[in-house]
Amino acid sequence: MLQDSAKCMIVTGGASGIGRATVACLLEGGARVLSVDRDPLLLQRQVDELASERLRTYVADLRVPEQIADYSRFALDSFGRIDGAVFNAGICGVNLPLEQYPEAVFDDVLTINLKAVWLGLRAIVPAMKARRQGSIVLVSSIQGLSALPGTTAYTTSKHALVGMMKGAALELAPYRVRVNTVHPGYVATPMMDAIHRAVRPEAPELFEAQIAASVPMQRYAQPEEVARLLAFLLSNAASYSTGGCFTVDGGLLAALP
Repeated sequence: MLQDSAKCMIVTGGASGIGRATVACLLEGGARVLSVDRDPLLLQRQVDELASERLRTYVADLRVPEQIADYSRFALDSFGRIDGAVFNAGICGVNLPLEQYPEAVFDDVLTINLKAVWLGLRAIVPAMKARRQGSIVLVSSIQGLSALPGTTAYTTSKHALVGMMKGAALELAPYRVRVNTVHPGYVATPMMDAIHRAVRPEAPELFEAQIAASVPMQRYAQPEEVARLLAFLLSNAASYSTGGCFTVDGGLLAALP
């Protein structure tokens, strides 16, 4: 496995989609993992299905700064250290023209997709700097490197993660703490299912097929395919990789002008 055994990891948005696949991948590689999510039922289902003594869970609403500090302290108390983190939790917002985009939704997307990541970094970085090692991955999107109409808040938040990553990578390189972004394309997750239903409620499966046809590989990614890239970047095998944007999109961005 690419993941190094006995490492201690945090995954936000860990109970579903890419996050859930990442937790499973890291556990398979021998890591100890804290899965952070706002849904206690999904976390309990994850505990029951994975049945690993190396898995810990924490219920946190990432809109609440105190709860971000709390999960970070819980990880340190549970594991004694933090070797890596995947900041994966995020929401899409709504699909509306710029002038119609609700301010409250914009604020909510930026709070969860961006500010919560900054607060998470601020909480865990001191422990990594003290040990002079660590790896952090921010889950952006192909919309962190491109854009789609009607997604003002989401596109803004995912672009901003790239700037946050680059600044953090430069600051932390002297401490041997690596920071990268991963940019998934279309992935078969509950979030994408919700988008299909919202955009074309009368035929979500046709909308999904239309999107898949636009991808050079002619399909969506499975969450596990993204998780394996995340696990690689967290591992010692990626020891010279920092400040980078890594796509996992089936060739979609390569096909753009």
